[in-house]
Amino acid sequence: MNDAVAAALEETGFSSGYIRLRNARVNPLRYVIPAPSPDGAHAAWYSDTYAPDGTAVIEDAGMVVGRRDGASFFHCHGVWRTADGQRRMGHLLPLESQLAEPVEAEAWGASGARFDVQEDPETNFRLFMPVSSPDDTRSGMRGFICRVRPNEEIGEAIEALCRQHGIENAVVHGVGSVVGAVFEDAPEVPSFATEVLITQGEVRAGKCRLRIAIVDIDGVITEGTLSPGANPVCVTFELALHET
Repeated sequence: MNDAVAAALEETGFSSGYIRLRNARVNPLRYVIPAPSPDGAHAAWYSDTYAPDGTAVIEDAGMVVGRRDGASFFHCHGVWRTADGQRRMGHLLPLESQLAEPVEAEAWGASGARFDVQEDPETNFRLFMPVSSPDDTRSGMRGFICRVRPNEEIGEAIEALCRQHGIENAVVHGVGSVVGAVFEDAPEVPSFATEVLITQGEVRAGKCRLRIAIVDIDGVITEGTLSPGANPVCVTFELALHET
């Protein structure tokens, strides 16, 4: 899948951006879910790799696409249904998973900036960071790519970014992790380590509303609209937003 995404972006001339993937058949599918850290050097870690048999269907997934060690790479969280009918969610492994057939996807390319994997001393992970890309300055929608750091409340961080740049209304895409989750319309998720996909994000009149899918360390999926001011980032949150 990593090669397929790289080739698709290359055709458009972009090296970084965000892709929304739905109804994609994948075989093999390889993924992990969040897990406690095995040492004191990280706030959280990953489970062993899940390797379901047969062809899985990705219901909805978000891919943050950028560069790692000079080559194309993506960070993907999604919800899928395995061949045995089980609905699962996790962090897709891009170098070990493969599309079973061609699929169309919705994508937004970043101009003037890109995501690049760098060492992050705060979390002790290699993570996507936004960096300037001045050689690519094509015109388009006004938008931003950004990374939200640990303990920043995700909605408040998005609202602050929009205030800083004079944006009243925007569409928000992204993947990341939060410390548990508090919802307006779903049970609270107490898990300290999670994987999150924004399924519907928007800023209206400066106020952010995020509907998400989230998986905890037990593999339980919860979906709902986040309560404002109650959801701090765990390790990282990568965002792409554009003005409307």
